[in-house]
Amino acid sequence: RRRRFESPCCSTPHDRPNVMGTPLRYQGSNFLRQRLCLSTVSGRPIVITDIRVNDEQPGLRDFEASFVRLLDKLCDGAEISIDETGTQLRYKPGQIIGGDGLVHTCPPSRCLTYFLEGLVLLAPLAKQPLSIRLKGVTNGALDPSCDTFRTATLPLLAKFGISEQLVFKVLKRGAPPEGGGEVIFNCPTIKKIVPVEVLDEGKMKRVRGVAYTAKVSPQFAARMVDSARAILNDFLPDVWIYADHSKRPNCGNSPGYGLSLVAESITRCLKSADACADIAAADAAGDPERRPTALGTPEEVGAAAARRLLAEIELDGVADTAHQALVLYFLSLGEEIRPGRVRLSKLNPSAVQMLRHIRDFLGVSFTIREDQGDLGTVVLSCLGAGITNTARRTF
Repeated sequence: RRRRFESPCCSTPHDRPNVMGTPLRYQGSNFLRQRLCLSTVSGRPIVITDIRVNDEQPGLRDFEASFVRLLDKLCDGAEISIDETGTQLRYKPGQIIGGDGLVHTCPPSRCLTYFLEGLVLLAPLAKQPLSIRLKGVTNGALDPSCDTFRTATLPLLAKFGISEQLVFKVLKRGAPPEGGGEVIFNCPTIKKIVPVEVLDEGKMKRVRGVAYTAKVSPQFAARMVDSARAILNDFLPDVWIYADHSKRPNCGNSPGYGLSLVAESITRCLKSADACADIAAADAAGDPERRPTALGTPEEVGAAAARRLLAEIELDGVADTAHQALVLYFLSLGEEIRPGRVRLSKLNPSAVQMLRHIRDFLGVSFTIREDQGDLGTVVLSCLGAGITNTARRTF
């Protein structure tokens, strides 16, 4: 039987079980954002131990500590305790408040989308609409770029009823290692999550993209576009890539360039891919470990982004691998009026762990069956936990 519960800011119409006060215990630093966000939504405390205990630099990294501070700004009444070594984290969630006028400076070790992906999970269930200004790296190699977040992640939220007053603007471009970028993110609140059924991916009809450059020659954008179109035009004629050149004062402190691509199907399903130049690694010609994997020239960046997009399209499924966990998360929060169903490609490690965390925190289990045919996809269905935003005014 599924556990039913209510939390300070989000609730279901059922009684809270006795285990709500018992903290869940995890080990290691993997999937920290998932655990903290699901703990906040469910109201279940957590204890995370052995965070990189065997590493040369044990404990939380700077971007993980920054995400915890961001969570503290977003919520009211949360209790956060980190030991002296940083290898143990205790978190007792509070109420998701939201609000406007929030400003957070992110470390340059991770892209701003690392923090935006966490905000997307919590902001729709806040007491007040969220308006926040983030500062840091807008385009990095470890995370999806801010352009991909705008063109692929936010349209995906519209399928779950989160679309009105959803605003995202890139004010300044910031490339690693010094960053200096700036974005604004506004997210509305909703009363409940609508269960969805998305099974038909459809054929791809067009590709759109953004080739951005900052503190480098504008010709780099044209070279990336030509390299990407040389690959994509063999499969699709409708390819249009916008060149976005940033110069002072609209760019950060470091030079950089990259390409973000999004393919749209006839059923309005989106697949995204991006690539950016690692200038520091490309210049390190004497480093045999980094140079073979570094994207240095604009032609390499454009070709890499195009090939990654084609690989995502080949996997089928209604969402790309970077957004599988997000889709599963919102499906688990849906109303209990009907089950939600979605067809995905082979699940990546983040999506697999999201299924486990959803079972632990929300008591929701997914039914997984292999799709018929030679598509290599699976259909996941579940009856949501019925999470409702009790703090949101409805009159």
